Amino acid sequence: MQVRNRLKLNMREWWIHVGLICVPLVAVYLHIPPPHLSATLQKWHSAGDFFHFRGKKIFYRDSYGALGSSDVVLLLHGFPTSSYDWNKIWDPLAQRFHRVIALDFLGFGFSDKPRPHRYSIFEQASIVEALVAHLGLSNQRLNLISHDYGDTVALELLYRSDQNRTGHLNFNSLCLSNGGVFPETHHPRLLQTLLKDSSILATFLTRLTNFLIFQKGVGEVFGPYTQPTDAEFWDMWTSLRYNDGNLVLDSILQYINQRFQHRDRWVGALTATHAPLHMIYGPLDPVNPHPQFIRLYMHLVKRSTVTILDDHISHYPQLEDPTGFLKAYFNFFHSF
Repeated sequence: MQVRNRLKLNMREWWIHVGLICVPLVAVYLHIPPPHLSATLQKWHSAGDFFHFRGKKIFYRDSYGALGSSDVVLLLHGFPTSSYDWNKIWDPLAQRFHRVIALDFLGFGFSDKPRPHRYSIFEQASIVEALVAHLGLSNQRLNLISHDYGDTVALELLYRSDQNRTGHLNFNSLCLSNGGVFPETHHPRLLQTLLKDSSILATFLTRLTNFLIFQKGVGEVFGPYTQPTDAEFWDMWTSLRYNDGNLVLDSILQYINQRFQHRDRWVGALTATHAPLHMIYGPLDPVNPHPQFIRLYMHLVKRSTVTILDDHISHYPQLEDPTGFLKAYFNFFHSF
């Protein structure tokens, strides 16, 4: 009996020592400063500017390009990255369009990342409208290219423009890419599900997520032959960590629930619009898997044209196959 009690006491003391060692280590990690910007990311930042939306700073880039053209293209990025997602197609677009514009949504990239804050697709759409007004383009017909999260923001803008006539953005065309526009065919990653549905667990997960976890998660939605380089992974992670963006992931991820709540509004806008539509799709996408997603899209959105890229292209087509993406987009743009 004495031996058993002694063993219990020793075990208790062992766990106390483990706790005394681990708690400071975890505390140090939770306050680890964000990584420094790489030269390429610093260049992207320096080329941009900020405007204010309801007291929050929003980062954007606005490049003047082709002479003799009046066409403007506006780029809407996905989750959990930033406007830097468009860096591989930025210069080719600038060679074709008069202006190329992109922003970091609130909570992303170089924009402010307030917390606590109720992030929503509706607010992001209002931010896009505010940027368009800030740049003096409210009367300009715009060509939108969107990806992932940006697809849903584009559909809210489309609804405002076409359905209730309150929108402040005039569509010339819309090109979507690999976004979960149909909740029934959308398969969020496990970490995304945990973050959006478990407020207690999310508090710890957002703080404990590190570069290796991030790299593994993002790598799973790229094709096996089109993985980002180590430097590209690091730039994505740096953009996320900027202004403690990892701590707002759970709040931003409520957009998945919003897609279910407002499906009729956003899918209805997509199926009813008369604006030229196109979908560029990487078929290896585990988030919006082939063929279920694209079959449903083609069945419901009959007026849209579609480009399905090579079999090995996954969720980030503009980064995995920028040449194929641009070819598909320019073919679409020249078709109307």
